[in-house]
This record gives sequence, C-alpha cells and structure tokens, in this order.
Amino acid sequence: MNNKKVALIITTIVSFLTPFGASSVNIALPSIGNELAINAIMLNWIITSYLLTAAVFLVPIGRIADIYGRKKIFLIGISIFTVASLLAAIADSETSLVVFRVLQGFSSAMMFATSMAILTFVFQVGERGKALGINSAAVYLGLSVGPFLGGILTQHFGWRSIFLVNIPLGLIIIFSVLNYLSDDWASSKGEKFDSVGSIIYGLMIISIMYGLSIVPAKIGGGLIIVGIICIMAFIWWETRLESPILDINLFKNNTLFAFSNLAALINYSSTHALMFLLSLYLQYIKGLSPQNAGFILVSQPIIQAVFSPYAGRLSDRIEPGIIASLGMALNAIVLSMFININEKTCFPFIIFSLLILGLGFAFFSSPNTNAVMSSIDQKFYGVASGILATMRLVGQMSSMGIAMLIFSIYIGKVQITADYYGLFLKSIRIAFTIFSILCFGGIFASLARGKAR
Repeated sequence: MNNKKVALIITTIVSFLTPFGASSVNIALPSIGNELAINAIMLNWIITSYLLTAAVFLVPIGRIADIYGRKKIFLIGISIFTVASLLAAIADSETSLVVFRVLQGFSSAMMFATSMAILTFVFQVGERGKALGINSAAVYLGLSVGPFLGGILTQHFGWRSIFLVNIPLGLIIIFSVLNYLSDDWASSKGEKFDSVGSIIYGLMIISIMYGLSIVPAKIGGGLIIVGIICIMAFIWWETRLESPILDINLFKNNTLFAFSNLAALINYSSTHALMFLLSLYLQYIKGLSPQNAGFILVSQPIIQAVFSPYAGRLSDRIEPGIIASLGMALNAIVLSMFININEKTCFPFIIFSLLILGLGFAFFSSPNTNAVMSSIDQKFYGVASGILATMRLVGQMSSMGIAMLIFSIYIGKVQITADYYGLFLKSIRIAFTIFSILCFGGIFASLARGKAR
C-alpha cells in the first residue's frame, strides 16, 4: 500500500476519533458527575480543559512538526492520546479526570496540526480536494454518531467505555504509522523554534477563548481585552524574528490565506451556536425528548458527511473559493430562515433547513481547507493546519459567547420555564438575526480571497 492511501486511511480514522471522543463525552457528563460527585462547574471543565489545551498548542506544535517532522509528531500525539484515554477511563476523581483530559487535548493538537499537513503534502493539487473532503466527512461523521454511540456505550457499559474504545483504534494507528508511513515530512528542518512567541500565543488564546466562554461576566470582558493586548504583543514580537512561530507575512502578503482563515472564523462564529439553540427550542418549546430532538438535529451532520467528499472533489476542478462562498451563502440563507421561528414552526421546515445547512457546511468546509492549504509553501503546512483549526475553535467559542450574551440580556440567570418561553423565543430570534448578518458579511470575505490557481 502506498504512502497516499495509508496517509488517507490513518488521518481519516484520527479525524473521526477526536470529534467522536469530544461529542460522546458530552452525552456522558451526567453519569460522570453522578459517579465522581462532580459539580456543574467542574463538569464544564471536563469539556473546556480539552478545548483550551488543544487550541493553545495547535500552532506551536504545527511549527514543531514543520521543523522536526510531521510523522514523528503525529506518532507521539496518537501514542499520548491512547495512554491518556486509558488513564481517563480509570480516573477516580474530578481532578485526575480533568488532568487526563488536558493530556488528551495536548495530544489531539499534535494530531490536528499534523494530519491535515500530511494529507496536503502527499496529495498534490488536482487530487487534494477529494482527500480533504473525505477527511472532513470523517470529522462530521464522528460528530454525528458521537452522541448516539456514546449514549449506548454509557447506558450499557458505563461512561468509562467511551475512553476505552479509543485504545484499540489508537494501537492500530500506531502500528500502521510505524510500518507503512515511510516519510517524515520535515519541511523546515534546522530552523529555530520560537519559545517566547509560543508563550505569548498561549496566553492570547487562553484569554480570548476562556473570556468568550464566561461572557457576559465582567472578568470575561477583561480577559478578552488582555487577549487583544497579547495579539498586539505577539505581532510585534513575531515581526522581529528570523524564524517566528507564525510568519505574519502569511497574513500580510497572502490574501488567499488571510481571507480563507477569516472566512472560517466567521463561518463558525455565525453557525456553531445554531445547534445549541435549536436543541433548547425543540425540547422547551416543542416538548421533544432529548433523544427525539437528537434525531432531528443529526440530519445536518449526516448530510455534511455525505456531501463533503463531493464538495472537496469539486474544488479540485472549480476555484475552491467559489465553492466555499456558495456554502457560506447557503448557511446565511438558513440562518435568515430561522429569524421568524416561533412555537408554531413545523418540524418539516426545521428538518429541511438543517438539510440545507448540512449541504452548506459540506460546500464550505473542505473547499475552504483546500484553499488555505493550497495557498502556502509546504514548509508552513503544519502551522497553517494549526491556524485553521484554531479559527474553528475560536469561532465556536465566539458563537456560544454571542448566544450567552443575548440570553443574559433578555432572560437573565434563571431556569428556562414556561414563564420565560416568550423571552426565550425573542432571544433566539435576535441571535439568528445577528448570526445571519455575520454570515452574509462572511460571504464577501470569502469572495475577496482571490484565486487559488
């Protein structure tokens, strides 16, 4: 089996494994809380610690992989992830579980930052979009089946089984990497690693992402301001170095790279909270059970998983920016369709809208990734992969931050009961209005990127 096929199989399994693990843990939180006697705040840290750690290390590890070899870093990452999964499965306290989730987040960053870079390296322009599309399909397949399979595993085998299933897959990947991947793909070998820039970058990401997660608390706004100051300090520092962790010229002199990443940030900022808002709407306003609400919501990632390979393949033949802009336009249309949502909105309308949203995500995600990775020299593949993943995570946190701010203004810190359903509907309509405006603006950012070829 050649390098291309092996690389595609291995990275596809990893692309399924990490989102599956994240989404399945969400469904197991009540069981984890009951067994380990964890309060709501610490339960939130089981999720947040993973996301924050992954985001902090994505770009630094991408740079390390460019210098020392992507196969090497990928192998270390999957090895740590496998061990961390075993440790999480046998955790006996809230502290130990959070520590092992941090370890999982760190190792996931090693895999995120290298898997896309490896795929981009082994698949050349003209065939790259299809490979990236298959990879994107695996991500959303993991997201869609995570809650379903996670619920089955938790119900029949306990929450620890969610972590245990990672171990055999991890061992298979380790064996495959050692025996079938021959290259190491170190495109920046011999260059220096910027440790100071990495520390500033880490502080920047922690301040912004954690600040967004606790908006509208005053400390949240303060942390975001600290993050903005760190951004300015980071840019100042990076422009002074010969071998920076992040070459600012990637953004300054490469319109395609800069606007493609901006489009990703806007897309996730405007769409991620939609599923959260609809989940609450279906259960509170429509009176559905969590299971039935899940059956409706799963239509979106399934459509995305089905059409992502096709969209990626299409971006090999047609300018990827055009395909990605079409996908963002579909997302903007769906968001605007939900502006007038009310207690009488019918289920067929919701399902149809989610199907269109899944199509929009498919046409945006893999073509946009293709545009990003095709716009740079191969020496930056690891860093670019890390930046793109960071745009996704920061966008997701921003989207939830906007939703929480709107809830705080219109509903306040109260439990959502029948007395507050009117205010709840008003809040989500305002949220969909803001998100649709943001997404329509993102279409212009997407179109402004220029041509990849």
